[in-house]
Amino acid sequence: MLAENRGAPTDPRQAGGGQPGTLQADSAGAAGAEMVRKVIGKLYKDDSRRVFATLVRLLGDFDAAEDALQEAFVAAAGTWPEAGVPSNPISWLISAGRFRGIDAIRRRTTLESKLPMIDAALPVVEDPAVRILEPVADDQLRLIFTCCHPALPVEARIALTLREVCGLTTDEIARAFLSKPATLAQRIVRAKAKIREQRIAYDVPEPEELPNRLDAVLHIVYLVFNEGYAATSGESLVRIDLSTEAIRLGRLIVELMPEPEALGLLALMLLHESRRAARTDAMGDLVLLDDQNRMLWNRDQIAEGVDLVGRAITRGPIGTYTVQAAIAAEHAVAVDPANTNWRRISGLYDILLKINPSPLVELNRAVAVAMRDGPATGLDLVNALVDRGELTEFHLTHSVRGDFLRKLGRRDDARAAYRRALELALQEPERRFLQRRLDEL
Repeated sequence: MLAENRGAPTDPRQAGGGQPGTLQADSAGAAGAEMVRKVIGKLYKDDSRRVFATLVRLLGDFDAAEDALQEAFVAAAGTWPEAGVPSNPISWLISAGRFRGIDAIRRRTTLESKLPMIDAALPVVEDPAVRILEPVADDQLRLIFTCCHPALPVEARIALTLREVCGLTTDEIARAFLSKPATLAQRIVRAKAKIREQRIAYDVPEPEELPNRLDAVLHIVYLVFNEGYAATSGESLVRIDLSTEAIRLGRLIVELMPEPEALGLLALMLLHESRRAARTDAMGDLVLLDDQNRMLWNRDQIAEGVDLVGRAITRGPIGTYTVQAAIAAEHAVAVDPANTNWRRISGLYDILLKINPSPLVELNRAVAVAMRDGPATGLDLVNALVDRGELTEFHLTHSVRGDFLRKLGRRDDARAAYRRALELALQEPERRFLQRRLDEL
């Protein structure tokens, strides 16, 4: 059990910095300590990157902030099982990380004259027990805009932010870029060095500077949501922490600058997120769109998403996120699969292909065209992609081919396509789905 403890230490530099009003592990020991460890684990999973963003602002350095973050969680793990979980654990972690970061900077600083400059640059917190540092949400958005500085190459901006701000692994980012992990790692290292060397400020830009960074910021949030909506690997189809975080950031961006594409991206995320409860069954296995229980769809998110699509189109000009959101809206408003307007969806994909020509758009368009004109037409479109050498190492390319071939009665070819998809797929629910398709054949 966790019980209230009013006597915890108040200085994060001493015994980790508990606060009045903490929740303490009970005197029985093991059970309470285990509960506290679970709390710490959940905080690390859900909030560590938000704490990191604030530490970057306070310490002015990515690597120092990362070290301070780890030190803060180590301190929590050593202190909270005995002293109790602080009533505001995020503030505790920020304070503890800040103090440890300052100490580390001092240890690395060889010139005594620089110490006053360091102290002057870091905000003073008189009593971390009663005063919370600045809101964390704004710090994370501020750091995203910093990482998207025009001085950095576009791909480096995105890779750096996904790794340092949003907590995706280098492998996950590489898969999103269809690139090699080593290449991505070098981009991240170079981008961090450039921020340090050019002393790029950790601030949200002035209003006139925002448009130059908005596209990269939106793209980052889009990639984060994609990883949350359909994880590239692992046991679970979804990563709720990432999709929830992307939507939170999307709302902050819309508040900051309600441009059409910002509205379109938020709409797109809400419309896809509205189906989350229906996308997997009780065993965590994949449920295709046509087989989903639409009663489980979140109607509030659908209504908000459809409204945002309308606002984005009205304000114009429309871009890739708004068109994708319009496609998602068509699926969301269909009362059942038979009433899906595939002609309109195919037309929207035609528009999307003109705005953003890419093999992925072509693959998705092929599915829509197949639903409108039949699997043979869709197969021709996917085969043309493969013949050009596009997306040949992407598992969904072969999965889509397998579906078309199966519907056309070409069982041997379908089996070969599904086997290739299974070889390339990294996500366990998708692998189980592909294996079921093979078993059915």
